[in-house]
Amino acid sequence: MKLLSTLIPTLMVSLSAQVTAQDVVPDTPAAREARETAPQLFAYTQSVLFGDLWKRTELTPRDRSLVTLSSLLANGQAAQMTSHINLALDNGVKPSEIIGLITHLAFYTGWPNAMSAVGIAKSVFKQRGITPDKTRPESSELLPVDKAAEAERAAAVKENVAPIAPELARYTDDVLFADLWRQPDLAPRDRSLITAAALIARGQLDQLSFHLNKARESGLTKTQAAEVATQLAFYAGWPRAMSALPIIKAVYAQPDK
Repeated sequence: MKLLSTLIPTLMVSLSAQVTAQDVVPDTPAAREARETAPQLFAYTQSVLFGDLWKRTELTPRDRSLVTLSSLLANGQAAQMTSHINLALDNGVKPSEIIGLITHLAFYTGWPNAMSAVGIAKSVFKQRGITPDKTRPESSELLPVDKAAEAERAAAVKENVAPIAPELARYTDDVLFADLWRQPDLAPRDRSLITAAALIARGQLDQLSFHLNKARESGLTKTQAAEVATQLAFYAGWPRAMSALPIIKAVYAQPDK
């Protein structure tokens, strides 16, 4: 423990020196306030959040932006979305994908959160000279479905949802999965990724196993899923990230289909 207590400050100083030179913390009002008022928080932001976490290779910067935006939108943290929409664009997320994320998560985190995010995205796009045509998907054709998997899902809804809330079952089948999940503005893996991230960020884990399985089928690896939880520890809090780990473990312990 004595050795550890000696090494940690040294590591923090080293990391801080590196990221100061690189100036990786976005220059936002919140960052400036933290630098002045909460210097230790700013030091962690500099050395750990942007100096280490965002540089880890287990997820691409693009994936980290998708996960982070999902968390911010899911928890109604609009004040941080401007800088992260800008960062997402810098990390290769297309404007149409950002709008796709907002639209998708309206169904999973609520309309008010999504509607609030639309105005922020519009402001960022305007500042960057992104025209409305760039926010629309290149194709209007719905993506194909896996008929066997869709039949299994629909049967579960018919058995468990329809007897109690028939209209919810109808919306689930006809809107959520027959239309939203087939929209071409997001790849299936990205759609599953942002859904799982939003569920973890909100602490709504009952549906996580289903969506992690969909993400796994779309190519999300166990390492990447664990890194999603790691990213969310910083943006949604340690308890929610830690609570997701047993589900991630269980999903990836299953044999491949």
